Amino acid sequence: MRNRRQRLLDLLAADRVVKPGSVVGLVCERCVRELSVSGAGATVLSHLPGPDGQNEEYPTRGLVHATDTVSAGLEDLQLTVGEGPCLDAFASGGPVLIADLAAERTRWPAFTPAACELGAAAVFSFPLQIGVVRLGSLDLYRDAPGPLTRTELTDALILSDLATQGVVADLDGHSTQDVSWLANSHVQVHQAAGMVQVQLEVSTEMALLRMRGYAFTHEVTLAEVARQVVARSLRFTHDMDGR
Repeated sequence: MRNRRQRLLDLLAADRVVKPGSVVGLVCERCVRELSVSGAGATVLSHLPGPDGQNEEYPTRGLVHATDTVSAGLEDLQLTVGEGPCLDAFASGGPVLIADLAAERTRWPAFTPAACELGAAAVFSFPLQIGVVRLGSLDLYRDAPGPLTRTELTDALILSDLATQGVVADLDGHSTQDVSWLANSHVQVHQAAGMVQVQLEVSTEMALLRMRGYAFTHEVTLAEVARQVVARSLRFTHDMDGR
């Protein structure tokens, strides 16, 4: 394990010389090279309080990096439908390893068929955490079914740890509840949720649920719903999903 960790550290150091940038992004790209996966993505997650002050919490997400459009689509899909391996890994604090995604339709009835349609046949999610503090997840997919080998699993665990260190460096003093530093479309989701909250006079979580429902019903991404809300071309009302 120690030698493998040093090997991956050396490879990432060489990657940074060739392509300076976020460690998290380089880790995702290294996952594709080392783990025989088709794509990788990393997200920072935080919790919002449940509706009406309940103790239950719901994850919100900001995309940090995705190696390809399928990885980005899988991350956005999970945010839209509110289920999937990323959320399970974040909730449990352990890896979620699915070698044959098509067999998981009961576990994730909304996520699985849409993810398969995007091109994912196997998915593997690893929590990004320091002790008991969870910051997000490292998510991998393959376009053909098949498990990670023992060596690939070992390297994936090491790379998820290195991605965690990269997220901590990127946070640079920001609270994990503050995703405003993320330069991606998911930041707009939080802005739109605040607007819908005012429009409907509901909790932030209920606003997100209404937005997710609208996105799912109209077969668009949550990011697109957020864009329309912020642009004021879509307004939510109590008697309909939006107009």
